[in-house]
Amino acid sequence: MLAAEHAVRQPPGLKNLVIANSPADMGSWMATAERLRGQLPEDVQEVLERCEREGKEDSEEYETAMMAFYERHVCRVEPMPAELKESFRALKEEGTVYATMNGPSEFSVTGTLKTWDIRPQIHKIKAPTLLLNGKYDEAQDEVVEPYFRAIDKVKWYRFAESSHTPQLEEREECVSVVAGFLLAP
Repeated sequence: MLAAEHAVRQPPGLKNLVIANSPADMGSWMATAERLRGQLPEDVQEVLERCEREGKEDSEEYETAMMAFYERHVCRVEPMPAELKESFRALKEEGTVYATMNGPSEFSVTGTLKTWDIRPQIHKIKAPTLLLNGKYDEAQDEVVEPYFRAIDKVKWYRFAESSHTPQLEEREECVSVVAGFLLAP
């Protein structure tokens, strides 16, 4: 999101751009999250709904239910890689930025990004762009497709066995794809 915001300003010296697993707008992001949430087991959905209704998104019960979503749509590697566990731990310890920008959870976007939408400006991106997402990603095709439609020089690569973290789920392929794009003449 930040890279796209930067690129629409056409800064001098921007040679290439990688947009990885990023929505073009929060409306489609939230709609897709709700659709994916609806595919979770009923008991998990019930816990999420109850905790949200009671304002208990910071409870252990809610975190456990969210893991069912994360294991499907954020990182499918089992066990979860240490670097991702550390990211979750750090976010739990100091979540001010996430809470301010996003809100209490993936499903409750109430922060400053709630109405974020770069679709009207995407056509201003002139740098050759690599667009990435995964088959099981929370950033489903419909969420990233506006970039593909509006950027003139764009290549879209969808990882066949990844969700939101192909750098962890298909590490070698991800490095190869990104390096190949960045090092191309």
